Amino acid sequence: MVDMCAGSRECRTDSDTVRERIIETATRLFASLGYDGTPAQMIADAAGLDVATVTDLVGNKCDIYLAVMERAYLALRASYDSAFAEFTPDRAGVHLLADRYLDFCVDNPEAPELWIHRWLSDAADVTGLEALYIKPLLDRLSDALRSVVGPKVDLELAWWTVIWCVRGFVVGGVLNPSGQPEGPCNTVFLRRFRTHLHKTVECVFKMDRW
Repeated sequence: MVDMCAGSRECRTDSDTVRERIIETATRLFASLGYDGTPAQMIADAAGLDVATVTDLVGNKCDIYLAVMERAYLALRASYDSAFAEFTPDRAGVHLLADRYLDFCVDNPEAPELWIHRWLSDAADVTGLEALYIKPLLDRLSDALRSVVGPKVDLELAWWTVIWCVRGFVVGGVLNPSGQPEGPCNTVFLRRFRTHLHKTVECVFKMDRW
């Protein structure tokens, strides 16, 4: 018997593959140049397509941006779903949450850059993404950490300290003795930073009682 659906399935698979290529390409460009600095034609050219094909498969530039930001959020949420499943309300648990965020940013360096561009007034006409994506994760972290941290700790700002610190290391690195920047690709410096991150977390969360 001839499978009459085979052709449509193959076409759908090809379209999904090309759509994924468009989103991956746009992610790199938006992370590097920002939303405002990335024309739709640039995305199409970098993906090896014409604008009409990009529009048909994903939409206009705003649609592409929304798809990129949703994809970055879902990846981060999946990382934290795994972390929360292992979380324990103690020092090791706090280290685990910090480690998972560091590991996520090392594996997905474009993600923090997408948000940094927004916080520098990029894509100002695309509103509401922080409330949709960032706040629920921060609220979840606060709920998990509330019983762990010291009294009078501002949990929101404490975790933002982690976000700022990790982003700075992943993107900018630190200087080696020769004055050259070293980032997460250098396992020695990554290990040093992870140790420093643990100490920073213990300090800002005032975990002296542990």
